Amino acid sequence: MMRDTGKHDAVVVFGAFDRHNLGDLLFPHVVAKLLACDDVIFAGLAERDLRVHGGHAVQALAQLASERGKDRVHIVHAGGEILTCGDWEAAVMLLPWDQAQKVIARLETHNDERRAWARALTGLDALAPYMTSREMFPCASSVTYQAAGGVDVERLDPGMRAEVLSKLAQADDVSVRDIHTQNGLAAAGILARLVPDPAVMVTELFGTNIRACKERSGVADLQRAFPEGYVAVQFSADFGDEGTLDVLARELDRVSNESGLGIVFFRAGAAPWHDDMACYERIAARMKVSRTQLFRSLEIWDICALIADATAYAGSSLHGRIVALAFGLPRVNFFHPARANDTTKQSAFAATWEPACVPGSVGIEALSQAMLHALTIDRTLLRRTATHLAARYREGFAQTRAAMCCA
Repeated sequence: MMRDTGKHDAVVVFGAFDRHNLGDLLFPHVVAKLLACDDVIFAGLAERDLRVHGGHAVQALAQLASERGKDRVHIVHAGGEILTCGDWEAAVMLLPWDQAQKVIARLETHNDERRAWARALTGLDALAPYMTSREMFPCASSVTYQAAGGVDVERLDPGMRAEVLSKLAQADDVSVRDIHTQNGLAAAGILARLVPDPAVMVTELFGTNIRACKERSGVADLQRAFPEGYVAVQFSADFGDEGTLDVLARELDRVSNESGLGIVFFRAGAAPWHDDMACYERIAARMKVSRTQLFRSLEIWDICALIADATAYAGSSLHGRIVALAFGLPRVNFFHPARANDTTKQSAFAATWEPACVPGSVGIEALSQAMLHALTIDRTLLRRTATHLAARYREGFAQTRAAMCCA
């Protein structure tokens, strides 16, 4: 029980766990487990119930502010790339796929109408809606940011950038998950601590339960289908053009042929602009090897079990990578050709926290070479990295708790 934060002070854990995405749905589990507080409220931009996928019942922030905005509550931003998630992007990702496609077709090029639509959906007049402010909760006991991401913070338009910096300046404690974000904020006068992403804690906090769900999740069937092991593979829908799929199919064929491993495709996120099972069906049809399967469960503990029992992970998801890291597995991220010259959240995280011998984020044409190299890395080193980052997260979270107690 977190008695020292105030006997009657509830904790509002806020983030993008109002939509389906592996990392975002894991964050509140990690934060709530470490808080060990009886009165925790989970909040997002919209009221949603993601418990069917292993998530939480989430309250809408605007409604929560109207009901409890003058209460003494602790606001904990639980993590994720929230510093650069704009109102339009955030609102669209709250919709089912079919509705999102219609809204995008209607409003994508109409900035003013997009803003009005996003405000109406979320009830918030904010350019960076996954960041709260003292104006919304004027009596808040503390406002903290835990391992937030924002690799593109220096590239934000002036209005959104000013809002982001203002909200961070009002906070009692700020930590970020990569050095690129830390440096970008420091250049703007915001000092932030460096703390690994919350998902590095999944093995330490939930590993026993994750490994226990092999039969229910279908992972045990995969182990029987691929006795030599398998690579858990994921990529977002923007990789779905014909040329990109051709390259990925060729690269994964080589990985499977040279390693003897199966290829299992899974979705790390089902919200708009995340992963599309149709892309996996198309790439599987292109591949020459027969050692492929599609894993269809969207339950986050099933997904974690799939990764935990894999031989390795390859994909575009940062949190697919971090779950693999937490279980001491070889991993490789790959980026879309359009982002070849960008610093991404995947490359920034790997550069900040991982040994130089572990591949970070590579172009799709280099996937097989990077994956085959990753499979040769000493597993003791990988397990040691996982243990080290979990310890670093605990240290960082302890400082967040101290800030809550002293605010």
